[in-house]
Amino acid sequence: MTGPDGQEHITEEAGITAPAGAALRVEMLVGEGEGVAHGQPVARCRDHPEVCFTAPMAATVASIRLHPGRKLSEVVLFRDSGGDSHHHPTQAETPAALRRLMQGAGLWQSLRRRPFGGMPAPSETPSALVVMAADTRPHAPDPRRALKGHEEAFSRGLAALATLTEGPVILCQSRGDALFDKGLAGGRITTVGTGPRHPQGLAGFHIHAHTPAALDCPVWDIHAEDVAALGDLLATGHVAATRLVRVAGAALRESRVYRTQPGADLRGLSQSLMLPGPHILLSGSALDGRQAHWLGANDRQVTALPREAAPGKRHWFLTALTRSALPKPVIPTSALTQAFGAALPAVALVRALASGDDETAMKLGVLSLLEEDVALADYVLGGEADLARLLRAALDRIAAEFAS
Repeated sequence: MTGPDGQEHITEEAGITAPAGAALRVEMLVGEGEGVAHGQPVARCRDHPEVCFTAPMAATVASIRLHPGRKLSEVVLFRDSGGDSHHHPTQAETPAALRRLMQGAGLWQSLRRRPFGGMPAPSETPSALVVMAADTRPHAPDPRRALKGHEEAFSRGLAALATLTEGPVILCQSRGDALFDKGLAGGRITTVGTGPRHPQGLAGFHIHAHTPAALDCPVWDIHAEDVAALGDLLATGHVAATRLVRVAGAALRESRVYRTQPGADLRGLSQSLMLPGPHILLSGSALDGRQAHWLGANDRQVTALPREAAPGKRHWFLTALTRSALPKPVIPTSALTQAFGAALPAVALVRALASGDDETAMKLGVLSLLEEDVALADYVLGGEADLARLLRAALDRIAAEFAS
């Protein structure tokens, strides 16, 4: 069961972190102990100073933690209930002005680039743009619920985003009424239906099917709620204060749907729902989430799982006798095929990743995928294939070779 639809729950602490997998060098714009308004830039990228990170709520800066090389670890904020909201200029009549607005208001991080992942370069032009109004991951909140009451903002943001590319703009949505007027953006926006089963609501497989990413043809994807946030920003000059998040998992008495701030404290969201006993908190789903303290930059799920007792350490000689040094063979099954959405040759791709055959993997469509797209296949294979790690290694090798 869930709580009231969209019940607001703002945690007393929040954290600003880099998008998953990114190591961003930053320049801080505020110091510890300073007060910040909601939406105020608190840091910017050293390599691209036009790209800012903004405060998810009015707060006091409690601590700033940077990795060596001034790479962002986390900026911890304590809520100030009486704080102000920062106003951003809304003049965005041209694509260049729209880019500056998104980058200065902290919305650029909501865009994900394929191939390789991460946010796109500030001056990059995508060959296509994919908007995800569907999410089939276990316990994921329905994007349609997130857009309820924000339909005009969504249309406004969608029309603005369409100016950033001359290629196709594809809206992937679950069954139901159309989410925008078909005449929007000169009719350049097309709709693609998604099925109800996972992984049919993942961006990677729709990108592969409709507009495959290539080394010289990047494709961006963005969540529909972030598009509505852009629409609100264009109308008001203020960054959206909340997003729709589901808190679920086997370690909870019940699941809840909240409207909470980006970077929310996972403990604050789940503490009142927790069953007795040790547990772990994931930012993201049970399939592709990661253990974290703060809600990830692009995450809309919190998963609480019981912490199982750690198994006893086996003697190395017993392990050597009972476990082969070679990876287990991949057996073609319908489950594995469905784990790739029946969109890719599953066994061939898994074997290419396992053997480090990057050329074959590229031909099979690996440039359109990110770690979340292979998470279900990893689960089907019992976790022993470690496809997410193999995929990231392949993408890193391809990126390094492409850069050289």
